[in-house]
Amino acid sequence: MPASKPKPSARVASARSVVRRSPCPVACALDLFGDRWTLLVVRDLILGKTRFKDFLSSPEGIPTNILADRLKRLLEQGVVTRVNDAEGSRHRAYQLTDKGCALLPVVKAMKDWGLVWEKGTRAAFG
Repeated sequence: MPASKPKPSARVASARSVVRRSPCPVACALDLFGDRWTLLVVRDLILGKTRFKDFLSSPEGIPTNILADRLKRLLEQGVVTRVNDAEGSRHRAYQLTDKGCALLPVVKAMKDWGLVWEKGTRAAFG
């Protein structure tokens, strides 16, 4: 008999110390990336940005303290991982994990919606 999947519980912290306000998957997703900056950081990772300074160069102008907080949250939740920037480099870079890559269709759907419904928008990726 296969092991049953544990039921999510409201206000219970997971292994990564997330306190959920409800077991609703939409609410849980929004708790992670429902602010005005987090999906833009994910978008930038999809577009190939990997370093802190690269994210700062995005046209939205994310403040450094908010960027640091969002990267920390994405790391804690397993959406991104830190890697060495290049062979032998002291600099650290970020890359999406499998969990983070699973957000690609979400970001793409938002891009497609914006292109249809928001005049004057343009996309940097397919």
